[in-house]
Amino acid sequence: MAQLSDDCFASSGPMMSVDEAVRLITTRVTAIPDIETVALAEADGRILANEILAPLPLPPFTNSAVDGYAVASRDLPKASEQAFSISGRVQAGAAANAPIEPGHAVRIFTGAPLPDGADTVFMQEDVRLEGDKVVLPAGLEPGANVRPAGEDIPLGHAALQAGKRLRPQDVALAAAFGLVKLDVIRRIRVAVFSTGDELVSPGERRAPPQLFDSNRFMLMAMLRRLGCEVSDLGILRDEPASLARALKDVAGHHDLILTTGGVSTGEEDHVKAGVESVGRLVLWRMAIKPGRPVAMGIIGGTPFIGLPGNPVASFVTFVHVVRPTILALSAAVPEPLVPMPVRAEFTYKKKIGRREYVRVNLRQAQDGMLEAVKFPREGAGLLSSLVDTDGLVELSEPITRVEPGQTVGFLSYASLI
Repeated sequence: MAQLSDDCFASSGPMMSVDEAVRLITTRVTAIPDIETVALAEADGRILANEILAPLPLPPFTNSAVDGYAVASRDLPKASEQAFSISGRVQAGAAANAPIEPGHAVRIFTGAPLPDGADTVFMQEDVRLEGDKVVLPAGLEPGANVRPAGEDIPLGHAALQAGKRLRPQDVALAAAFGLVKLDVIRRIRVAVFSTGDELVSPGERRAPPQLFDSNRFMLMAMLRRLGCEVSDLGILRDEPASLARALKDVAGHHDLILTTGGVSTGEEDHVKAGVESVGRLVLWRMAIKPGRPVAMGIIGGTPFIGLPGNPVASFVTFVHVVRPTILALSAAVPEPLVPMPVRAEFTYKKKIGRREYVRVNLRQAQDGMLEAVKFPREGAGLLSSLVDTDGLVELSEPITRVEPGQTVGFLSYASLI
């Protein structure tokens, strides 16, 4: 079970910046120590537990980069073309039978090992055949069209660092080393609740004043994309005592407790009281829109995060609070979100000192530049604004206005989870 120091949320002032929030999370959450071994085919998306040093060079032998003819650089034609006898043939997967002879060329194919003594390859489209000889042009540099052993990665090189969230290309590299299993951090166990008497789960009977719970399913999907093991614990009703009992019951069996809804300051927002009765909570008002009301605390040593109930606010605060928490719990290398510069097509006003996220689509303008087009409606409760857009424009704290033609930072949804 993950642990969180009791002072991790100590901060002066009524509103916390996004950067301060991320810094507090990543520096104060204690990573889980548990490691498990998985088959290489199951390693995508997992957090690598131990550094991998290259057990062999890549490529492991010097080979040809093209189909053509291998020669020794000492024999390269200097001033004019020259005919060479062809003394052998080496294809990929086969070994050269003998060293290259002076004044001879060896027919070779892409990926095939060079014969001893050969160090340069002529592309087959640059030569011509005359009987049993090949005519090679002058001017080729020594070492051309050759992949030296270790050119990609030398023996012993730190190829994959501990804490890396493995991607398909990382798995490919491990496979190129001949590895069949990898040590990874076990999956983070997250308990997920929704809160509110107004919610029912899909499939249940919905009364006219009730809504089907969508946030819980969105958050569980986002957690699974981060490699988490998710416990769906349903909907907590607006009753502080039962809410507190449910949170206390799951604390010892999970690394993180995540709820959505009930974290504002209204009379029927009971998460604060429920958490404080079984743990310690600091109501975190983050300077972010959509978002702001985010509850964070500790229940039995387990971190607790309560996200807003509006779906867009829940999505945005998940990205900036839950995502870095999961990475920190996993001892993962930080993955900062780097916005891509695009051109704004819209006008927008915002408050200074608050970071805001605008839902946009990308389109290519007539001059070839990418433009961000704002979703036509406002509101943190509009699921369609997440479904029908490509990502978010991030507007930093000092910005107060955006005009068409201004460069802004774009974060695609694919980059956020």
